Amino acid sequence: MLFERPAAGNLATLVAVRFRQGGLAARRPRPGEFRELVASASLACAATVVASRDKPHPRWFVGSGKVEELAAAIGRTGSTVAIFDHELTPAQQRNLETRLACRVMTRTELILHIFADRARTREGQLQVALAQLAHAQTRLVRGWAHLDRQSGVGGAGGQGAGGRVGAGAARGVGETQLELDQRMIAARIRQVRARLASVQRQRAQSRRRRSKALVPTVALAGYTNAGKSTLFNALTGAAATAADRLFATLDPTLRRLAGADAEVVVADTVGFIRELPVALVEAFKATLEEVAEADLLLHVIDAAAPDVDDSRATVQRTLAEIGAGDVPVMEVWNKTDLLPHAPPAAAGSVAVSALTGAGIDDLKSAVLQRLGLDLVPARLQLPASAGKLRPWLHEHGRVVDETIAADGSMTVDVRLSSAQLRRWRAMTAPA
Repeated sequence: MLFERPAAGNLATLVAVRFRQGGLAARRPRPGEFRELVASASLACAATVVASRDKPHPRWFVGSGKVEELAAAIGRTGSTVAIFDHELTPAQQRNLETRLACRVMTRTELILHIFADRARTREGQLQVALAQLAHAQTRLVRGWAHLDRQSGVGGAGGQGAGGRVGAGAARGVGETQLELDQRMIAARIRQVRARLASVQRQRAQSRRRRSKALVPTVALAGYTNAGKSTLFNALTGAAATAADRLFATLDPTLRRLAGADAEVVVADTVGFIRELPVALVEAFKATLEEVAEADLLLHVIDAAAPDVDDSRATVQRTLAEIGAGDVPVMEVWNKTDLLPHAPPAAAGSVAVSALTGAGIDDLKSAVLQRLGLDLVPARLQLPASAGKLRPWLHEHGRVVDETIAADGSMTVDVRLSSAQLRRWRAMTAPA
């Protein structure tokens, strides 16, 4: 950030507010998930302050009495950052930082911090940078008081022509520091978007090549920490990062489905979460195109999660937001090894344990069947007059062996999907 703020350390006091009525009534705190987010950011929780309100306080977000309680908790524990499981206005954030004399972090900033720490590929790093800049831009637009001082020749606060590193040479007389910072961020956003567009074109070319080669893509989607990466490894034999923490995997990974006769690409993508920051959704749309343009979505559900219905609904809403609402979906109930009984059976769903491997073969078969690629062996007899059908078998199936008899008839050992085998029988049935 370009504005002066207290330094953030690693010891945090958490703040969660339950709203009893109004537009935030449906917002139910998830203290367990909030603590997991904080742990994923490599921060230690020193204390938790919980409040109930009808609506946010315009100055503090929480009431003045709760601010005093929060200040006491920070002083008692030596916390260096207060993290709100909510969004704050810039004014509320500034007021709290002044009163508490420590960094105040919002839910969006916490998630951005995690994403910045996890991004490994160039595309992921550019997307996170774009999201951070977009968020910083909203903070500036609504104002941090010290940024309103003027700069330029004779500007207030001693900000002369060389008073700010990186401000650039095009500095107008009387131009405010806020305007300078807005212009700097806007220029940086344009620069990052241009670099990101180049990377996105390369990803689009890869998708077009797979499409031309008729290679279907199966994308894993689900709530963060539902076990997507562990399932990805079980399906592909890859060694993608899999850890019991939120957003363990950020960058998209593509591998071939292991043990399948047909070629299928499996894509592991970033997990979803409730109230995913708008800046992140916008920045990661390119990556999430792997989901929106997939031939089949595997919605990975943590069957052992206590709030499984809320998580399912969050994923469904996010899929609609990124334009993937019309992609065929198969629900995969994961972590069944943690259940005393089988998860609720739903039409077309599959229950697995990616950790133990239970149900993985059934899932592979279901995926191939859904894609029409469940190849079955068949020995077909072709009379000499049916020679024109031979190229069709090579195009739509996997020919294992061919034998041509003296009379010109052929015996073809081939593997075809169930759908193609039915089509073959319809094509060769007697009139």
